[in-house]
Amino acid sequence: MFKFFIGLILCFTSLGCLAQSNPAPAAMTHAILNHGQSKKDTTLESDTSKENKEPRYFYASAYTNFFVNTKGGVAKRFAPALEFGRTYGIFDIGIATGQFNSIHADTARFLEFRPTINVFTKGRFSEALCLGAGYVFKAREGLVTEICNSINFNISENVAIAVTQGYCFFDGTNDNRSAQYMGFSFTYNFLKPHSVNKQRKKAAIVSDN
Repeated sequence: MFKFFIGLILCFTSLGCLAQSNPAPAAMTHAILNHGQSKKDTTLESDTSKENKEPRYFYASAYTNFFVNTKGGVAKRFAPALEFGRTYGIFDIGIATGQFNSIHADTARFLEFRPTINVFTKGRFSEALCLGAGYVFKAREGLVTEICNSINFNISENVAIAVTQGYCFFDGTNDNRSAQYMGFSFTYNFLKPHSVNKQRKKAAIVSDN
């Protein structure tokens, strides 16, 4: 019996030495236990906010606006525009360019600074308010200011559509006027796959709070 216990002690001692000299089994066990965690979306981005949990990313929007209080056909009413900017949580800062009609292209092109804030959010829906200011090139009424609101629907983390409605005020040295428009917009958010910002965006649009 004494020899049996001595043999067991020597056996366990040799196994312990073998485990210390060959850490591969321990590493394999650690890898197996953490296999499920390796699939989590943890890719960090340089623009990720560490101070709070708001998503930060770039976006591009295309607008198809039509003036509703202007005489003339579709070409005179159609006001296409493109906007590129950056989102900081519920606040967007963008630069827009386009035309206020499709007839007088040389005097209808504009450049505008457009800050926007989401005033209400419920799941995939949100309402936003924009206050813009810009310049219409070669036009008699060169200065333009804008106020608009939109109802947005997030199809996914990357894609959103919206119905927009707003007013533009044109001012010049000898003339001024205002115009009302309605339209649609399509927005693409430049979110990296498996990124923290995309997870924050997903959490924001599926939240019921």
